[in-house]
Amino acid sequence: MENYFLEEKEAFTVLGFGTELTSDYTDYAGINKEKADFWREFTADGRLEALKAIATNEYVFTVNEAVNNKMMYYVGVMTDAPAPEEARLIQFPKGEYVVVKGEGNTPEELSNTVTGLAFGQVLPEARDVAYVGGPNAVVEMDKRDDAVYGEMWIPVVRK
Repeated sequence: MENYFLEEKEAFTVLGFGTELTSDYTDYAGINKEKADFWREFTADGRLEALKAIATNEYVFTVNEAVNNKMMYYVGVMTDAPAPEEARLIQFPKGEYVVVKGEGNTPEELSNTVTGLAFGQVLPEARDVAYVGGPNAVVEMDKRDDAVYGEMWIPVVRK
C-alpha cells in the first residue's frame, strides 16, 4: 500500500478543545456523527479561526485520545501560546509513527478516509509495528483545487 510510511517524529504538543464521544467504540456511524457535530459547532462559532490565529504552522489537528476511560475528540493546533482553561495540551511521544496520506472534499471526508485506511488496512496488515494506544491525529495540511490534503499520524512500537 503506497499511501503510508513509517516516520520518526520528535515529541510534540497540540493545544486542543474537545468533547467526549459517548457512542460505543464499535458504533462508527455514531462516533462519526458526534465528531462531525463537534467540528461543525467548533467552526461555526469562530473557535477554529481563533485557534488558527495562535498556531505556529498551518496544520489543523483532529485528535483521538482515551482520557480517564473516556473517548475524547479534539480540534487543535501546534502553538506556543498559553493554554486557556478549557483547552488541553495533548502530548505526542517521540518515536516512530505510521503516517497515512489522503485527501477529501472536506476535512471530515479526509478524516474518514485516512482513519479507515489506517485502522482498516494499514495497522491490521503491519508486520513490524503495532499501535498500543496513546493519542493519534488526522492532520489537515493543505487545501487546493477544492480538495483537503493531509495525513493520519499514529504512534507505534516495534513488534
